[in-house]
Formats: sequence, structure tokens, C-alpha cells
Amino acid sequence: MSRAARAALPTLAVLALLTGGLTACTDQDAVAKEAADAFAAGLSKGDVAATAGRSAQAAYAELSRPLGDTEPEVRVEQVGDGDDERSVALAWTWDLGPGDSTDLGYTTEVRFTRDGDTWRPTWAPAVVHPDLRDGEQVDVRVLRAERGDILGARGARLVTARPIQTFGLDKSRIEPSQVRSSARAVARFLRVGVPAFVRLAEASGPKAFVEALALRPAHAREVGPAFSDIPGAGVVRGTRHLGITRDFAAPILGRVGPVTAEIVEKSEGRYRAGDQAGLSGLEARYDAQLAGKPGAALLALDADGTERTLAQVEATAGAPLRLTLDAPLQQKAESALATLPRSAGVTALVAVRPSDGAVLAAANGTGNNGLDAATYSRYAPGSTFKVVTTLALLRAGLRPGSTVSCPRTIDVDGKDFENYDDYPAGGYGDIPLATALANSCNTAFVGERDKVDGSALGDAAASLGLGVDHDLGAPAYFGQVPPPEGETELAADTIGQGKVLASPLAMATVAASVAAGTTVVPHLVAGVEPTGSAEPLTPAESRSLRSMMQGVVANGSGRVLAGLGGGVGAKTGTAEYGDPRPDGSLATHAWMIAFRGDLAVAAFVEKGASGSQVAGPVLVDFLS
Repeated sequence: MSRAARAALPTLAVLALLTGGLTACTDQDAVAKEAADAFAAGLSKGDVAATAGRSAQAAYAELSRPLGDTEPEVRVEQVGDGDDERSVALAWTWDLGPGDSTDLGYTTEVRFTRDGDTWRPTWAPAVVHPDLRDGEQVDVRVLRAERGDILGARGARLVTARPIQTFGLDKSRIEPSQVRSSARAVARFLRVGVPAFVRLAEASGPKAFVEALALRPAHAREVGPAFSDIPGAGVVRGTRHLGITRDFAAPILGRVGPVTAEIVEKSEGRYRAGDQAGLSGLEARYDAQLAGKPGAALLALDADGTERTLAQVEATAGAPLRLTLDAPLQQKAESALATLPRSAGVTALVAVRPSDGAVLAAANGTGNNGLDAATYSRYAPGSTFKVVTTLALLRAGLRPGSTVSCPRTIDVDGKDFENYDDYPAGGYGDIPLATALANSCNTAFVGERDKVDGSALGDAAASLGLGVDHDLGAPAYFGQVPPPEGETELAADTIGQGKVLASPLAMATVAASVAAGTTVVPHLVAGVEPTGSAEPLTPAESRSLRSMMQGVVANGSGRVLAGLGGGVGAKTGTAEYGDPRPDGSLATHAWMIAFRGDLAVAAFVEKGASGSQVAGPVLVDFLS
């Protein structure tokens, strides 16, 4: 309830208490206590006329005018002894936010004098605060906490306070009649939404600086000097919590900005208009940790507006959020994706350290338009999934040298499965399983489907970290391998189509598990380190899978990585999607997963002819 509303409450009971209603009372302790309580209640709601008189009311109203609707809670802490004069201690509390962190409290003393059976307070500025002087006003201010940094590997500051220049409209420098035209000119010059900025400018206070665009210094130089010719146009230099670059891990880290009306409404008093908060990504999920706790200050303002602090509760800085992201590797991954044209659509690259599961890079291409495809997208993994199918076949009794048949086509319940267009002509016929994986023979894996029926594919996927959900500490999708419904779906599943889905993070985890020889459970946020419970790889299985993936590079579809040296293992993948084109063909996703030393990676390109042609060069750039 506002001060104005509360001031309108009936005061007859209080007047009766102080004038004639207690004349018969001989207990002056009780009378003095009731008078003190009534005065404290009046201070709390901004109305002391009934208890201290109209002159005190006028003085209190002027003294507290800067407070607006902000009201204290005032209660009687102690009433002293005395026949005609008593000292009353008042406990003041200014509740400026949720919780106790912004509760500013102190004690004042007020002298009450007795007039018959009535006790009246003596008004003075010291009633509000002991150090308040005549002619001063009081105001309260929330002290914003310093936001915690987001740290990466080796303590690198991924997000921290960095210089920023904010361009906008300074309404204090123009007449009210100029606001609309200047706001329109500012928005047009800076190429921001004109109608929205004009509405914001007109709704802001008469002295407000209305932000239109915030730029890092390097980009701010691109705003020409003609901007200053616009009446009211201004630039404010300061700092803001920003990533290493504008695009650095942006979909994952998220951003900080002014709270929306919806955020304020749902915050239960934690946020107020004008506050900054995490709006997306990790900045939003861990906002309470990063934001810290605000403090508060009670200020004295003299006639010139000069401030001095009467009481203060210091703000508590936010705690840093520690991630496993490696800044140089993240930037290298983003640079590798930048070589792809925007026509490639959604692109992503994820790198995981096999030895401990740390996510070292989770990069999204510029064509993603803010989508976190790296950790949270859902796509058919295509032939990269054949690593999973190979593990299921090994568990069914096959060995890398076991013979499998690779025909040109294979019919499953009326549906023809065939190999990709540039499949090596000499790769058909009876071939070793290792060769089928190296050349990525679709028909060979489809032909062995009877050995991986039921839960075999799902169990093998879980052993390689795919299809088992857990908390990464950030939004993540680890894929799905549901039990197949029918022979055709099982056939499609064996080559990473059907209902099999994965994210680049999930497929990087598959490569990491092969490299580590155990199920890798990735983690990104310090303190969030889940464990897996899938059937572990045996030493023989891990040796076979590593050798066979190395064979993909040495002798198969992954030769594009051969120049990186020995020990590199990989698997390419192409997954069909969408409706048939006029010629009957389907669009394809391009994938490639690989490991090299203690690094496992997955690259994804939404619109690509094949994994080796499109995703392969991205991994070459990254792993070089």
C-alpha cells in the first residue's frame, strides 16, 4: 500500500487514545507505551499528524519526499522511565529487497513529554536517523552486487566486466517536445527498431538516459561522429559482463541484460525495474549464484542534492561459475565453423577430454541464430552411429576380421537400402567387419541386423555414453535409441537413421568413450559431475573399436584426417532427412567424429553432401 493510501486511514482511534480516552488511566507506563506504539505506526505509514501534530507531519513529509512509496518498518524497542519526560528507542528497518541482505536497520531516540494523561513526541530530524541534520532529506538506495565471473579451464575469465560504450538518448539535455523526434533519429542512425525505441524513450523518466545500443570499444568506433549532431544523443562509457568476444560460446553462456516485466513479476521481489539479470543460458540458470546479494544505503540529501551516507549494508559479490571450457579450443572450434558458408545451415563442434569427460569446446556456427545445437540439438547421427552398431556386433560374437556381406542394395520388407553415391567400387562383396566400418557400408550393417535386435543397440549405445540422460549442469541432449518397431526400423537404426537421434555432444561422447576405453560421462559445470551405470567396455572391445576407427582414417572414408599423424581414429556420417526432392533424392546432414590423443570431437553440418567432404575439413582445421 502506498504512503498516500495509508495516510488516508482513519485516525479517530489514535486521537481518542491521545486526547480523552485515557484520562481515567493511572498506569503511565502503559499510556506512554501505547503513545510510542502509535507514533511508530504513524512513522511506518508516513502519517504522524495524529500523534505529533501537523507541523511534524509537514516536516516528515518534506524530509521523506525522495522516498516515494518506499516505507520503513518502525517499532518501539524500549520506553524509558520518567514522570513527565521519557526517552523512547525506535528500531527502524528498511526492507529494500527479498531476504535479509537488503534489510537496513538502526535505532533512534525520540523524547516524549507528558501533558496530563497524554504523552507527545518531540519532532526532530534525528527521529529518522541520529545523524540527520535540519534541512536534509532522506533517500534509500539499493547497492548492486558485483556479478560473479564465468571462468573456464585454468581460471580463464570467459565472462567478466569488460569496457562498453552505450549509445542512446539523454532526455536531460533536450526539451520534452524534442523527445519523439530525437528518439526517432537516434534509432534510425543506430539501426535499431524505431517504434520500440520511441515508445521506450517516451515512457522513461524526464532525466533518463535511454539505451539504444551497447558496443565494445572496437565496434563503437564504427559509429560515426555525426551521431553527436542529433539533439540529446549521448554515449555512456562503462563496463558490462561480456564474453571474450561477442559470439564466444554465446548460446551456452547466455547473456545479461535489463529485466523484463515478466521477470520482475515472477521474481517475488528479487528484481525491480532497471535491474540486470541473466536472461538466457548459464547466466540465467545460475543467476542467483552469479548475481550475489545486493546491499542498501540510507542517504542524506542537502538542498544542493549532495549525498552523504547515514547507514549502509554492503553488497555481497556474486560467486564465480567455473566451467571446463578451454578458451583457446573454444575459439579454435568457432573459427573452424566460420569457414562454412551460411548455406550450410546449423553447424556445431564439440570437444570432450576422454580422460575425465571435461567438455573443452561447445561451438555453434553463425548460421544457428542463437540455437545451442552443440549440446541440445536432436538429429539423426547417420553412419557415425555405426560405431555403436559395431560394438553391438562385437558383443554378438563378431570380430574385426569377421566376414560380412556388402551388396549394392538390400531389401527389408519392401524397402531398399543402398550405399552412398561415391562408395568405393571395390568395397562390395564379402569383406571384414573392419572394412565395412572403414568404408561405411550401409548394406553390410543392415544385413547383420538380426544380431543386434531387441535392446542390443540401446545397451551398446549406453556403454558409449549415448542415450542415457544426466545433468550436464547446462541444457544437454544425450540422444535416444528406442527399441525398434519392426524390421525396417531396426535396419534403419543400424545405420543411424530410423528413430535414433543424437546431439554433437552425444556423438563426441561416443568418440571419447572409444578413446578412453570406458564409458565417458561428460561434464561442463564444476560441481556437477554425474556418474554412469552402463555396462562397461571390456579391454578387448575398446582395443577393437579404437583400431577399427583408426582404420577409417588409414584406409576408409576418414582419409581427410590422415595428415594429422598416427593414432587418429574417426567415423564419417551422412544422414538423410526431410521430404524427397524433385529427383527423388533427400537432403543430408553431414557428421564426423574423431579422437586424437586426449581429445575427442564431433562436427555437425545441417546441410552437407557427406561427412568426409563437409564435416571432415572442419575437424582438420580444429585438430591441426
